[in-house]
Amino acid sequence: MKENLFYWGPFIDDNIGTKKAIFNSALSVNKFSKKYKSTIINSIGEWDDDQKNDLVKFLDFQNKNYRKLPRFGFIRSRISFIIIFIKCFWKLKKVLKKERPEYLIVHLMTSIPFVLFLLFKFKTKILFRVSGKPKLNFLRKILWKLVSKNISLVFCNTAEQRNEIIREKIFSEEKIKVLYDPVFSISEVLKERSHKKYDNNFERNNIIMVGRLTKQKNFEIFIKASEQLYRDNLLKCNTYIFGSGEDRDKLLKLIKLHNLEKNIFLMGNKKNIHKYFSMSKAFVLTSLWEDPGFVLIEAALNNVPIISSDCKSGPREIIVDNNGGFLFQNNNVEDLKKKLVEFINTDKNEIKKKITVSKKNIRKYSLFRHFKLMENYININQ
Repeated sequence: MKENLFYWGPFIDDNIGTKKAIFNSALSVNKFSKKYKSTIINSIGEWDDDQKNDLVKFLDFQNKNYRKLPRFGFIRSRISFIIIFIKCFWKLKKVLKKERPEYLIVHLMTSIPFVLFLLFKFKTKILFRVSGKPKLNFLRKILWKLVSKNISLVFCNTAEQRNEIIREKIFSEEKIKVLYDPVFSISEVLKERSHKKYDNNFERNNIIMVGRLTKQKNFEIFIKASEQLYRDNLLKCNTYIFGSGEDRDKLLKLIKLHNLEKNIFLMGNKKNIHKYFSMSKAFVLTSLWEDPGFVLIEAALNNVPIISSDCKSGPREIIVDNNGGFLFQNNNVEDLKKKLVEFINTDKNEIKKKITVSKKNIRKYSLFRHFKLMENYININQ
């Protein structure tokens, strides 16, 4: 009989990369494992629209608050967290006592399971996946330290993130592992590319940018950097930004301020982004930080040249000293402008070489490699 792995990671924004990380990790276990089976906990109805894949099982808490929760801004997100804590704390305890999964893989809203494990005894062990760039304030450090004895393994998405967690001296170093997120399945990518229909407002051979319209993604730096290039007719293609978020109105105003309404377009969310990647001339990532940047990997997978900020943490592991694309200094307008010009003037054969390098560097992000690495870590730890 297979042992249970339960996934915990409530979210209030559909467009975060962690959502895909949870789903694909659970999918990889059920596709490839002979020892384990996975279940995603649907805590507040956040997974209601995703329960169509027969290979992924969900455990429903019967909370249907997801669409009603406040989404954008610090105070609103804190209110959402309190609501989720109240709705899910005792239900998670009940499920862990009744189902007794071998492991609970914790992604988001970690304080709920962590506090539970401090207050009660469970046979379940915790696998902690560090998400994004956690703000390690005093209270969070204390909580992590207290619950560390209940945590079997800590998974980081990049070597850089692992080094940062080691420096905090919260967990023993041997527990902290690099586990690359399962970003893609080749068969799924080919299937999505085959859908011919796309937005009529999208033109081929242009620049594409993808991500939530938030401070972290830093789209405004591209608007500022590209203004002169468009004005001097050095940049001869349009730019399409896919995503939604709290900064939409701010970005629209900035585009208007720089007279770029005919050059830069906000496209909103698109479910199948692969077909847009495959028709694009270049992908630009301007993030202040990543972990490691799902869209960066998807761009490489679709043979799109990459221009990326050298941010923490992820891009440099794929682009590697500019061999797999063009890295510019994080949050530096002038350096981004320089790299855009360098891209425009780079020979096509050199661009192809960079695409080959970036594609080679993303192999570790496949579902199969993710599962094999995770299984190996768990087996060694037992």
